[in-house]
Amino acid sequence: MRRIYFDHNASTPVHPEVAAAVQPFLGDLFGNPSSIHWAGRDVRKAVEDARAEIASFYGCRPLEVVITSSGTEADNLAVKGVAYRPGNAGKHIVTSQVEHPAIMNTCRFLETQGFRVTYVPVNRQGIVEPDAVRSAMAKDTILVSIMAANNETGCLMPVGEIGAIAREAGALMHTDAVQATGKVPLAWETLPVDLLTFSGHKVNGLKGAGGLLVRRGMEIEAVLHGGHQERGRRGGTENVVGIVGMGKAFSLLSKNMAEEAAEVRRLRDAFERALFARIPDIVLNGHPTLRLPNTVNLSFRFVEGEALLLNLDMMGIACSSGSACTSGSLVGSPILAAMGADPTDSQGALRFSLGYGNTDDDVAYAVDAIETVVDKLRAMSPLYHPREAKWQNTRS
Repeated sequence: MRRIYFDHNASTPVHPEVAAAVQPFLGDLFGNPSSIHWAGRDVRKAVEDARAEIASFYGCRPLEVVITSSGTEADNLAVKGVAYRPGNAGKHIVTSQVEHPAIMNTCRFLETQGFRVTYVPVNRQGIVEPDAVRSAMAKDTILVSIMAANNETGCLMPVGEIGAIAREAGALMHTDAVQATGKVPLAWETLPVDLLTFSGHKVNGLKGAGGLLVRRGMEIEAVLHGGHQERGRRGGTENVVGIVGMGKAFSLLSKNMAEEAAEVRRLRDAFERALFARIPDIVLNGHPTLRLPNTVNLSFRFVEGEALLLNLDMMGIACSSGSACTSGSLVGSPILAAMGADPTDSQGALRFSLGYGNTDDDVAYAVDAIETVVDKLRAMSPLYHPREAKWQNTRS
């Protein structure tokens, strides 16, 4: 059976050059990077070289890169690290209603610890409007955390404008850039943010490594307490294999990102155009242009999303009915709910996210399969009457 992977926002295939780069660290280069003898020195150099590659990609200093085990840990470090740092002048945090669970659940936890959190809404197209953030700011706001791009819809947030609002109010600004990294430019020098989250396995690296950029001179409280690693900001022996792989992945991004983003946008647009041309009664969830170049979230009316997902899986097509971190939940997408999407439409929503390794043949096969499955499922639906259907394809 042919297999098509259209779920790159969940995880990405490991690049062959990344796989080759980590091989020595599964053999002779096994030492602890904190050891000062021969077995540790080469490993320490490899970790620092990887840190330098990440810093070069973003245009920051290597000392501003804090390595973690994942984007989730980095989000926790950013939000809790600011909340718990000594000398805070307030206990108010501003975030949005469409953040990743790593931010949402961290903020909910902090609410049980005496912090106040304002969850600003998004507009119908899934974008956080700067005026909504400005209205949410208070005298004791210490942090604004707004993602750079949404993981389900791909919507790009106006992080620059929001960061300027936070700075004007004297608050720190964090952005979860896990999905945006490697797909759109993120220039640390000009971006008005103090903290930025990234993850290795979203950019063709290995799982188990991520990180947080922390603006020079900023102090945050550690979340994991242990040894001296990461300048005391994150204790624990480093995942050398994951870090080396992440460094190699970022070095490849530095060379190839613009070209690969353009190619994946071409494939995504061809895929989207074909679906709209061949299948009636589908809705684009999110902004038609202000979104990641690889992502399209569609509602197939009169079809239950999970049934569509499982049928496509049986035809070898991997996609998603939402965030990978919320799979298994029987509740509809909170992202689409926050956008004010019709609940019935939300039940028929799927996310397709393309990336490294996808081809025109993949697009053609997927479009044929989706059309076949949608037709089959609609034929079994008592709600679908083609001649009487009043809804048309919609791009929000």
